[in-house]
Amino acid sequence: MQQTQRRIGLFVLLVALYVAGGAYATELVGGPAKVALFWPGSGIALAGVMRFGARWALFVPIGGLLVHLLFAPVPLVFLPWSLASNFIGVLVGVSLLKRAQGNDPLTVDFGLRALAGGMAMAATSAAIGTVGMVQSGIIALDALPAAIALWFLGDLLGVASIAPAMLLALARRERRRVAGGTGYAAEPEQLLWNVAMATSYLLMAWGASLGGNYALGLVALPLGILVWSALRFPPLHTALAIAVTMLLIAGMAGMALAGYPAPVHARDSASLLSFLIAVAALPMILSFAMHQQRASAASLTQRANTDPLTGLANRNAFEEQVRAALAEPAAPPMALAYLDLDHFKLINDTASHVAGDSMIRGIAGVIEAHRHRDDLLARTGGDEFALLLRNCTPMVAEDRARALLRAIEGYRCGWDGRMLATPASVGLVACQPGQGDYAQLLSQADAACFTAKEQGGNRVCLASLDGGELLDRTAAMKWVVRIRESLEHHALELHCQSIVPLRPELKDGRHFEVLLRLRDPRTGELMMPGRFMPAAERFHLGTRIDREVIGQTLDWMEANPAAAATVRTCSINLSGDALIDDGFIGFVTERLRRGGFPGEKLCFEVTETSAVRDLARAQRFINEMRGLGCRFALDDFGTGFCSFNYVQALDVDYFKIDGSFVRDMDSSPLSLAVVRSINEIAHVLGKHSIAEHTETEAQRRALAELGVDYAQGHAVDRPLPIATYFAAPARGFWE
Repeated sequence: MQQTQRRIGLFVLLVALYVAGGAYATELVGGPAKVALFWPGSGIALAGVMRFGARWALFVPIGGLLVHLLFAPVPLVFLPWSLASNFIGVLVGVSLLKRAQGNDPLTVDFGLRALAGGMAMAATSAAIGTVGMVQSGIIALDALPAAIALWFLGDLLGVASIAPAMLLALARRERRRVAGGTGYAAEPEQLLWNVAMATSYLLMAWGASLGGNYALGLVALPLGILVWSALRFPPLHTALAIAVTMLLIAGMAGMALAGYPAPVHARDSASLLSFLIAVAALPMILSFAMHQQRASAASLTQRANTDPLTGLANRNAFEEQVRAALAEPAAPPMALAYLDLDHFKLINDTASHVAGDSMIRGIAGVIEAHRHRDDLLARTGGDEFALLLRNCTPMVAEDRARALLRAIEGYRCGWDGRMLATPASVGLVACQPGQGDYAQLLSQADAACFTAKEQGGNRVCLASLDGGELLDRTAAMKWVVRIRESLEHHALELHCQSIVPLRPELKDGRHFEVLLRLRDPRTGELMMPGRFMPAAERFHLGTRIDREVIGQTLDWMEANPAAAATVRTCSINLSGDALIDDGFIGFVTERLRRGGFPGEKLCFEVTETSAVRDLARAQRFINEMRGLGCRFALDDFGTGFCSFNYVQALDVDYFKIDGSFVRDMDSSPLSLAVVRSINEIAHVLGKHSIAEHTETEAQRRALAELGVDYAQGHAVDRPLPIATYFAAPARGFWE
């Protein structure tokens, strides 16, 4: 019922507007052609039918009939011609306009097509109407050409000046789009524009009152103000300004007001109408062009700041918004939340990445639903989100984060007959405006989130800017960045340290361990593994480093065959991750196959702590690598109390006695006993023993007396860059 009433109301409004336009036009009828100088009804008709459809075109003949009955009586024989001319004309114009692709009234293309449709409408209407004028005896046949031209131009002026304003005013969606646009002038400039436009009208009237042949040239003043509107204001503003201006100028000229002479000859009327059509059309086309430019710029900005999968703000937009919030001097307490989904990779691997995208969109909706109105939300990465919680204390922020995690845990995404779900972890950092910058806050929140995941996930970890553990984690993350850069640029440096025999019968070539160093590209400082390897292992970069060390070592040996020929055993440390990396053996196999360095000269050192995690898997790894000829050493042996229980399960060639026992042999009977026991067990099992961190001659003698096979430490030599190491004579039996 309400819809029907609304349609009736709109129909009546269109009829009323058409009648008002016709009443205005009847005041402008004159000259030998007896045609109205300006017909606003053509613009009203085109806009109304274009907006509501051909069925609404009946308001045109109804409105035309009322105009003739109330304001412009005509011979009865001419009435059908008049009504048919406007009715058929608007149907032709709208049909031509709708036939083309794209009906967005805020584009230059649509504006030009609307002008072409208006020309077709005006031409059809003029042809029918003027023929009716001749048939009904209103004009003579010889006045037909002038009547056609003036009818056509009068209708076209109505289309050019009235249709844009009508069409934009009737299209509510377009009004919202324009109202939400950016880059338009502020209110003070609009006020200044209003004053300028009113002044131009007054100057135009004042100039005409003074007389002269060039008074109409003052119409250029409103034209300039209209161009200003086209450049700085929304299209609807410009369209309304054009409509008012054309009604005013046509009225002043057609009714000879303010000193303007009324056009007497048809050519005078045609010249005036052609000029006014140009004045109406050009600013409107310019306004559409400027709006398209603004819309394109806004679209590019939105794409740059929006995550395409979820429609949320992306990382860059979120950073700008948070920096602005932190800069507010009187802002209430806030908290930055970093949310990461737990085990999301499993969904991608088992269900597909498309299913993962669907899950991400669903969880984004869950977070959005739980977001307070003033909170800022963004998707910052694959399965990562960030929230700035406003106006909340740390306790409140933690409660809100827990509620959000419960909602995410309860969310289910249907996919291919299955219900997918995943929990999440949140890291929180409470902050005050001016306290810490965005990068520091995000780093702390990310570190707190990582801590939450390490603790089992599906929990909230609240951090503070001075939290020691989280600062340590942040430092580790910075190390990870530096390590990755070094790996990408092959910037790791290799050093070598000799492992020398303590018995002469073992002397048969260079035996050394490859040691890793990292040179800081900014300071040139050479950093020991103890500074960066904990971070590398914590973030699972051990295997990448192992591959890099093996690759660089073999590259150097293959590039220096003479030095490689002196090598008996080249020992390389392996991380615990290498033992469980299914692709590591394939990497070593391929690298040895395409190189010239024999696998029999390689000895891989694994720590007992990494091997004991999964003895069966470690032994399988050793067996497969032995198939390539490689040997093995059990590094840091003796640090675990259960060491002696599993030595038989690991088929290694060397036991490397942990340096802590070697250093303390002189002062600790227990350390001496451990060294003696490890050496004896090694010999019982047919293995060789190596004493790490041998620093003094006294330790060497004690080790030799115990029957230890090899020694390694500063008492032998210090680690040297690989090229320098091979440039020096080989260290043999330590006498």
